[in-house]
Amino acid sequence: MKLNDIRDNDGARKSRMRVGRGIGSGKGKTAGRGQKGAKARSGVSVNGFEGGQMPLHMRIPKRGFNNIFAKDYAEVNLGLVQKAIDAGKLDAKAVVDHAALKAAGLARGGKDGVRLLAKGELSTKVSFVVAGVSKGAREAVEKLGGTVEVPAAKAEAAE
Repeated sequence: MKLNDIRDNDGARKSRMRVGRGIGSGKGKTAGRGQKGAKARSGVSVNGFEGGQMPLHMRIPKRGFNNIFAKDYAEVNLGLVQKAIDAGKLDAKAVVDHAALKAAGLARGGKDGVRLLAKGELSTKVSFVVAGVSKGAREAVEKLGGTVEVPAAKAEAAE
């Protein structure tokens, strides 16, 4: 076998249909669109349009709202932090911040920073620098002699 002998299997690549290219092609004249009407024209056939009847997506009741001012925090539980320290992904002696948590694969997303939550057990002394912390998480960290710092500059800029 030579490199210039290599071919795709038959039927592996389907060539595109050229419509509106004469009667002999089998897709001439109306190009497979049938006769007249909105669907035969170009640039129409609006999705969700029901011929003037109130469309389904407008008939169904809406609930709730989307707060455009809500902060987007990556939420990290203390139990997962402890697991990462035990696995050697996090260095407990260094300051744990958003970058460190992201590198360890704990903080995904969170364009406004990390919020520390108290789920799980922490058994190592750690110092955190995070955008937010729950009351229970702060107590758990400080009980072990660690510290939780919430930079005030970011909080003021966000408000």
